[in-house]
Amino acid sequence: MNETEANQDLSLVNDYLEHWNTPPYRRYGFHHLHQIVRYACSFRSSRVLKLTSTPESAIAELASVRDLTSHPAFSALIVVRDNELLHERYASDFAADQPHSIMSITKTFTHLMIGACIDQGLIDVEKTVADYLPEIGSGYAGARIQDVLDMNILNEYSEDYADSSTMALAHNAAMGWRLPSPGEADIGNRDFLCTIKSGDLANSSGLVNYKSANTDVLAWIVERASKKSLQAMLLEIVEAAGLEHTFYMSTDRDGVPNTNGGVCMTARDLARYGLIFARKGQGISKETVGSHQLMEATRQCTGPTFAPPDNYIHYGNQLKTNGQWIGHSGWGGQLLMVNPDNATVVVFFSVLENESASDDSYSRAIVEMAQELVGL
Repeated sequence: MNETEANQDLSLVNDYLEHWNTPPYRRYGFHHLHQIVRYACSFRSSRVLKLTSTPESAIAELASVRDLTSHPAFSALIVVRDNELLHERYASDFAADQPHSIMSITKTFTHLMIGACIDQGLIDVEKTVADYLPEIGSGYAGARIQDVLDMNILNEYSEDYADSSTMALAHNAAMGWRLPSPGEADIGNRDFLCTIKSGDLANSSGLVNYKSANTDVLAWIVERASKKSLQAMLLEIVEAAGLEHTFYMSTDRDGVPNTNGGVCMTARDLARYGLIFARKGQGISKETVGSHQLMEATRQCTGPTFAPPDNYIHYGNQLKTNGQWIGHSGWGGQLLMVNPDNATVVVFFSVLENESASDDSYSRAIVEMAQELVGL
């Protein structure tokens, strides 16, 4: 019999993080996650949205831009207005044609997909998850869909990457981002979602209760209600954005896209995608993408807020907003921010190499820089 060993990239280190996700290897991991995950799909767009280079020298002179683009974590910064590329910069070990993990920015694709379903009358956000997914467990069955969209429910799923026992890290095995631990079943994402439990689902804190599992539940509802595969819907969005390079999406063992954080793409292509929001839900051929009505409803700031000092930011419909811009951050140092009023998009890629891949002051600095840029 031939000798074998577990794939080292996908194995846990100290029963905590995947090898590719440990601090010494995380930067390489985020830059190459599309090659590391166990399962994936990819798409190319038939037509590419041209971006015209129109540099604004003042951007490079901003103190916030200088500070963050010289930070050791930095990978890329792109600023686009309409189809004009106003600023572009890359780290020495990263390139314009190189994909990067966008982590939770991936959740914005679910915003578009569920928005289309709402507009078509296929999903009623006042109904419960069990109305669409009768097989779901107690962690979601009685939850109102609008509350799941707004990260406004309680269940046992936890997402604290400083805690080695957080359920989000166990979720990675079902997503194909790591190997199951000894004795742990090798199951798909949806089987994992059905194991999540809860007693009282009500979140009375008024604060965001962030759970990446929410997004995968919502995407499952979209697929069930629309009778259309997630892969088909993702391809439609890729075409509508006019992406230049390959769009990668990690999947579980059953081929279900990991909608909570599975996308890898170039910085320019994420900016092209962001222009869908800047155009208020319109693709490159003037096709409708998502729901302009849902985008505007998000900017009404009816969802819960983050804890102070970030309590001016609300979470709603799988987007973050301050009432003007909409967007999303990604674990480890990513950000997409869009101002639909002046059609400006900011994309920032970076990789934090501390144990938890989290730093509140650093993340706050990225948001503050992007707010400065979308307000120019």
